[in-house]
Amino acid sequence: LSLKFGDVGNLKELVIRLLLTTSYYQLSVQNWFSLHSLQLLYNHSIQATFNATRIYAPASYSYHCEHVSSLQRYDALLIPSSSNDLSKLWEVTFTDFQIQGFNVQEGHFAYAKDCASFFSPAILMGLVMSLILLLVLAYTLHMLIHLKSLDRHYECKASPAYFAQVKDNDIGDEKEPLRSNANESYELRNQQFCKIYI
Repeated sequence: LSLKFGDVGNLKELVIRLLLTTSYYQLSVQNWFSLHSLQLLYNHSIQATFNATRIYAPASYSYHCEHVSSLQRYDALLIPSSSNDLSKLWEVTFTDFQIQGFNVQEGHFAYAKDCASFFSPAILMGLVMSLILLLVLAYTLHMLIHLKSLDRHYECKASPAYFAQVKDNDIGDEKEPLRSNANESYELRNQQFCKIYI
């Protein structure tokens, strides 16, 4: 697949040539295509060659990737073929790259196989956070299930509270003055206190 740009700046007849191959895999029971290499040509001569890695899809699909580049910050899917040619002098980056080598119908791309990994750092972080939240929820439910009810161990007893120099004179009043040695003190009757056992 050749992309011809004509004259671009000082480059005469710039051509980007994509070499595609197709293979049949018995495990998937279908043909797959892959981008084998990329060549840059101008002035009718090959100037740089890059080997492509991990750019493949089923033959009935297209391949899509946000960045296909020779730069490390974009995961370097294009690798210079050798250290002896001029490939290292070139930096190639395709943005919003989509390609389909075979079975193109009505000039439209088929369903795209994306290059995004199923386990990208963002997805892994989301899975870890979900696991932590599930553990906290499980611990909370465990504590709620094993929480002892206070009703079973709640016991009230009626008992009078006494103060110093208590005298028992009249039972009819809730509180009555007690006189002893010119000091006045009181006795509280029918005072309840409760014990809670946990």
